[in-house]
Amino acid sequence: MTGAEKNVVQSVGKVFGVLRAFDTSHPELTISETAARAGLDRGTTFRLIHTLVGLGYVAEVPNSRRFRLTLSCLELGYAALSKAGLNGQAAPLLRELVPQHADAASLGVLDGADVVYVERVQVDMARPDLDRRPGSRTGAYASALGHAVMAWYDPQVARHILASAERVRLSERTLTDLDQLMDRLASVRERGYAVSDGENAYGLRTIAAPILDADGQPIAGISLSVRSERGELNAFVEQSLPLLLRTTNALTRAVRLTGRVR
Repeated sequence: MTGAEKNVVQSVGKVFGVLRAFDTSHPELTISETAARAGLDRGTTFRLIHTLVGLGYVAEVPNSRRFRLTLSCLELGYAALSKAGLNGQAAPLLRELVPQHADAASLGVLDGADVVYVERVQVDMARPDLDRRPGSRTGAYASALGHAVMAWYDPQVARHILASAERVRLSERTLTDLDQLMDRLASVRERGYAVSDGENAYGLRTIAAPILDADGQPIAGISLSVRSERGELNAFVEQSLPLLLRTTNALTRAVRLTGRVR
């Protein structure tokens, strides 16, 4: 066993394997069915099921040999997560990414034609134009986070938002042409994330992806940024994109489970 494996309590993993055996397609299961779906032997499953019954997380279905989850399962973390809102849920995830994987990690929402940063973790960015605190704004047209959110809008809505904004060149790489921006949004939607290399601020590299509600509509986005001297763009994307998508997927699931955005 490796050092990490020595710290793992395998019986806890088996308990969650039993709980996850139940889903919308299998709301009631026998012990044998649970064992098969959890990948456990029947004896272990028998003991775990009856332990969970005693704790109130599983109940016997009357007049059958089947079991079901109880509503107590909903209480596992739900109260804390639902009350935290998206900001509270995002904050610890952003802190895990800075400074090891990025110089800044942000949660932002679209307000008209602007991105508003509502949660931000960053190191000293050294330049005032790279310092984005919660409450600060930037034009969505020139922001990877803005592109990541607008790419999931209806194209006519996105075009209207972009057309309503004054679009100035923030660097020699900033896109301001409306048709080019719409082509960019189509590319972002196709690959699932946005990339900016000095378009919003010279020397700043950013990747961003959306957080989607239960209807698949974008409600916010997460971005990770590094200063250009930290490394090449391709290396940054390769190393940090899986972490970005893991974060946005986790927050998407949290929003759909709790229904809380603010």
